[in-house]
Amino acid sequence: MLRTDANDKSCPAGLARAFQICTRTVMDTTDPDIVFDQNGVCNYWHEYQDFKKSLPSTEERDRLYSEVISRVKDAGKNRPYDCILGLSGGVDSSYLAHLVKSVNLRPLVVHFDNGWNNELAVHNIERICTKLELPLQTFVMNWPEFRDLQRAYFKASVLDLEVPTDHMIFGALYKIARQHRIRYIISGNNFATEWLLPRRWYYRKFDLENLLAIHSKFGEIPLKHLPALGLWQNVWYRMANKILDVKLLDLIDYNKQEAKELLMEEYGWRDYGGKHYESIFTRFYQGHILPTKFNIDKRKAHLTNLILSGQMSREDAIVELKAPTYDPVLQQEDKQYVAKKLGFSDSEFDSLLKLPNREHEEFGTDTNSIVRLRNFMWWIRPLTKIIKAAGWRNDK
Repeated sequence: MLRTDANDKSCPAGLARAFQICTRTVMDTTDPDIVFDQNGVCNYWHEYQDFKKSLPSTEERDRLYSEVISRVKDAGKNRPYDCILGLSGGVDSSYLAHLVKSVNLRPLVVHFDNGWNNELAVHNIERICTKLELPLQTFVMNWPEFRDLQRAYFKASVLDLEVPTDHMIFGALYKIARQHRIRYIISGNNFATEWLLPRRWYYRKFDLENLLAIHSKFGEIPLKHLPALGLWQNVWYRMANKILDVKLLDLIDYNKQEAKELLMEEYGWRDYGGKHYESIFTRFYQGHILPTKFNIDKRKAHLTNLILSGQMSREDAIVELKAPTYDPVLQQEDKQYVAKKLGFSDSEFDSLLKLPNREHEEFGTDTNSIVRLRNFMWWIRPLTKIIKAAGWRNDK
């Protein structure tokens, strides 16, 4: 399907751009990296077909699932908890709480409170934890510092305003896991609903050097209490503390709609209207800022994931995309709320949203650190093999 899109903000002023949408998915040329074959099918559809071939068989997946559950239980013997489970109140993490309880895991549930929860998220968390009798620990961010970091990202005018939240969520989970000597973090990430997100539509969440560089240039107060999870912290948690992520939803037939129906029926869980909309900030960022400032509608990727995994038809996805990202009246209310909560006047906030877009990489990255780590790992690999061969390694 080809047409002219005069509203494409990535085009020079006064020029129209040829617009094409995939004939199998709803991805289109708002992603600058997309390519199409002679039948108008995009590269993501073909890549997903190859990805499906690499997946384990049903029997192998069932075996892996049982094996993972056994390992988590063994690691938690004689301890209060055998795993950490992050709970946002969204469908993925809520269903995951149901799942781990059904196999008799003993999670410490952790909720990350960065000040942006909506009432539905709080309701869902309370219902899930109460019904399943799960212990809940809330990690409350230092609001002045976190607010200052979010303000810095707006001033930098970079794409991924969710980096501070996503970075700190996992930083908090790893920190708490280490405090309680828990080796496994059960993650709600899954390929059924999250396999596709175009590289140009986000920035790497754990580039701590980039985060600190943006804050150094635009922040106003020191960051002393935020749970950092950069490259070297990641290595330390994983190697010294042996903390691992487990993606259980990848080892089952995870269907988002079926999960919602189960949660509503058994727990009184309530839908919040969009992927990750359990956060007011995320709702406004994905539903307003990305489409209006960056010409990105993440619903196209979210819906394409459901198409690829056989959970939605392309026709239904197209119908959904014709609707607003969310209620326009609520968007304006959210805009005023976000501006006020972050300490911007309405006019100042409008000015920030109209700033020219900038690349994250302009402020520095951890690329050189990654190279140094790779070189170090290459250097010690022969020594590691010698140690293993000599039987000197102790896994206990």
